Amino acid sequence: MQRGKFILSAFLFFPFTSMVKLAAQIKTRTNNGFKVSAGEARFGRHFKMKGVTLNVLDIKISSKDTDGAIAVFEQNGFTPNGGPPLHIHLYQDEFFYIVEGEYLFQVGEEKFQMKPGDTIFLPRNIQHAFAQLSEKGKVIVSYMPAGKMEDFFRITDSWTIPPSKEEIIRVFKECDMDITGPPLTVA
Repeated sequence: MQRGKFILSAFLFFPFTSMVKLAAQIKTRTNNGFKVSAGEARFGRHFKMKGVTLNVLDIKISSKDTDGAIAVFEQNGFTPNGGPPLHIHLYQDEFFYIVEGEYLFQVGEEKFQMKPGDTIFLPRNIQHAFAQLSEKGKVIVSYMPAGKMEDFFRITDSWTIPPSKEEIIRVFKECDMDITGPPLTVA
């Protein structure tokens, strides 16, 4: 009889522990609207993208706000004729909306000249990069799902000395991106 109670208890206990584990994994989601003013970041921190570009990124909508569904950044471009290396995002689609300045984007093998008001979509697993053609620029960039992009910008902001090529490759990889080539060159 005691063996039967033990087995019954075990069957009742395991679903309970599974529910507790599942509840711990559920992320929080912002249930209220919010405003992020011009020139401000969602949590008050500006990320300087050291080692890859000189750009500054402000979180406007965080992955924490959306259970990881999307992350939106305002990127102020301070890297004339420069940009990130050709790379792919393994798990995110991405889009850019050009607010200010001019850019050259490569998506797969196609190149696109971009100016204020233009939007470009970069599907996951397709190599892409951009080069800022103007002295200054500003874009809205979004990642769907958010993935590890906030972590990526936090890491690049924390670098105090220029990273090695190997360090850059490692950080891209840790944040679910693969570098597939050099940055775009501007003629």
